[in-house]
Amino acid sequence: MQIGYARVSTRKQNLEMQIRALEDAGCQQIYQEQASGARADRPELVRMLAQLRKGDTLVVWKIDRIGRSLRHLVNLIDELQQQGVGFHSLSDQINTTTAQGRLVFNIFASLAEFERELISERTLAGQDNARRNGKRIGRPAGLSEEKLKKASAAKSLFLQGYKKTEIAEQLGISTRSVQRYLKYQGL
Repeated sequence: MQIGYARVSTRKQNLEMQIRALEDAGCQQIYQEQASGARADRPELVRMLAQLRKGDTLVVWKIDRIGRSLRHLVNLIDELQQQGVGFHSLSDQINTTTAQGRLVFNIFASLAEFERELISERTLAGQDNARRNGKRIGRPAGLSEEKLKKASAAKSLFLQGYKKTEIAEQLGISTRSVQRYLKYQGL
């Protein structure tokens, strides 16, 4: 069974063109939603994925309608293949039910993995270079100027006899923050 998925990002956009293309491709059922592609919580996508069965083919008008990123897309297609479900993107000419389509998709997957490795290597090289130049990597030590003021106020109130819960309430912070600030101040 061919099952379609159509998505637009905003209410100003129209699903009509995608739906027509999916119907022309032979989709018997079409799930549709208006949601940003960056969102992980797309209810219709989740519902559709739960309905797919072995032998089905998920059809989209364009590959960017389904994946949040190349990595997300690769993971999704891999899960579909493990379930025996094909994937077909009409505009991008990718159809994992054919040998050629699987080849093209695997090339995409390899490129995504290569990109992740390059980013990781560049990040590590940048960190090593920064360390060699005497720069500290990570969060700055100590407290920000705003937090130093609150720590000082917490110390002053504590020395005046206020309880930690009262200090937290007055400063609009948690009791745990009061404890950290007092420890930072040597109390």
